[in-house]
Amino acid sequence: MSSGDGGYTGPWLVVGLGNPGEQYARNRHNVGWMVADLLAERMGARFKAHKSRNQVADGRLSGQRVVLAKPMSYMNLSGGPVTALRDFYKAPASALVVVHDELDIDFGVLRLKLGGGDNGHNGLKSITKSLGPDYHRVRFGVGRPPGRMQVADFVLKDFSAAERKELDWFVDRAADAVEALVSEGLERAQQSYNT
Repeated sequence: MSSGDGGYTGPWLVVGLGNPGEQYARNRHNVGWMVADLLAERMGARFKAHKSRNQVADGRLSGQRVVLAKPMSYMNLSGGPVTALRDFYKAPASALVVVHDELDIDFGVLRLKLGGGDNGHNGLKSITKSLGPDYHRVRFGVGRPPGRMQVADFVLKDFSAAERKELDWFVDRAADAVEALVSEGLERAQQSYNT
């Protein structure tokens, strides 16, 4: 971590949002977990249960120490495990990166930012209620539901066949964006990935 974070020298905390359970594994809402899984693979780390109610993998990405986490609560209760993780590592909000699905961005498009609203995302709403809004977000576009489909039904469905053809590439790009954020800082990562 760099200056402006109160001298914090601990790891970056990268949280992929999703729902636990095999039935949710490939849902749009679980894209954060997909990115976390790929980052763990890159670090050569395995997820293990942690007392913060997260699955946690610890390692290095682009020279930075990173703790990856997948909250083991359902999405709308993510704030509890994320806060417990933050408290365990005594990390400032500026050391937290949350990777999540985003309805208001087209499929596969990424947006990196610091702070902001929750845009109706229940996982972000829960985290912000616990920690305040000043954490980094890697927003992975999933697009809007077609026709009159309810948002909840849309995000709890698997990606379409057409989307799945490109999904691995976009997940890989999102993992690259996380690495750029922790190693080069937000501004440089935004220049590369906010397309």
